[in-house]
Amino acid sequence: MDVNDAADRQQRWEQRIEVPLFVASLLFLGGYTVVVLAQDADPVLRNLALVLTLLMWLMFALDYAVRLKLSGEGLRFVRTHWLDTVVVVLPLLRPVRMVRAYNAVQRRRGEPRLSLHARVIAYASMSAVLLGYSSALAVYQQERSAPGSTIRTFGDSLWWACATLTTVGYGDVTPVTPLGRVIAVVLMGCGLALLGAVTGSFSSWLLQVFAREDEKRSPGN
Repeated sequence: MDVNDAADRQQRWEQRIEVPLFVASLLFLGGYTVVVLAQDADPVLRNLALVLTLLMWLMFALDYAVRLKLSGEGLRFVRTHWLDTVVVVLPLLRPVRMVRAYNAVQRRRGEPRLSLHARVIAYASMSAVLLGYSSALAVYQQERSAPGSTIRTFGDSLWWACATLTTVGYGDVTPVTPLGRVIAVVLMGCGLALLGAVTGSFSSWLLQVFAREDEKRSPGN
């Protein structure tokens, strides 16, 4: 398959599937929320939510397999599309797919309404909220009945997620299970990356503002 033809086919597929994947991300997060939080709900409802969550995961996996085949890159696709690979492997990060899908929908409408700096901050904020919420769900599921755990309610888990994402780390509630600590490590890394993106974008915006002010005040103007 010609390289350009493969790229065109992959691009057409991604354009068609972006909105369905956005909906799938919402359904995945909703189903996972019911599975984790609705412990006293009707078993039929919880089973339906579990089936919905698994079906959405299969949809992500199918999309990944199709794009892997259309790319013609083989294993190199895994490295060049590392975020998609991680999203398929780690359920914790799947809701972040909504940010990328939202970005694609905005591109279809022409020029974005927000500046580059504002978009970076907006997307980083969206990612932080989604990551924090999904991490809180995952950690609560692992920690609520673990011996010696300090995370006994979903409120505790949300507090922990906020402290971890902002890199504050009060230490009053911490995961004790192996999987809970793995999730904590991932969330710490994501928190540092998001904080760096927001700080860098905000600093760059301030520098541009100051530069424009200096130009206005210069004698030549």
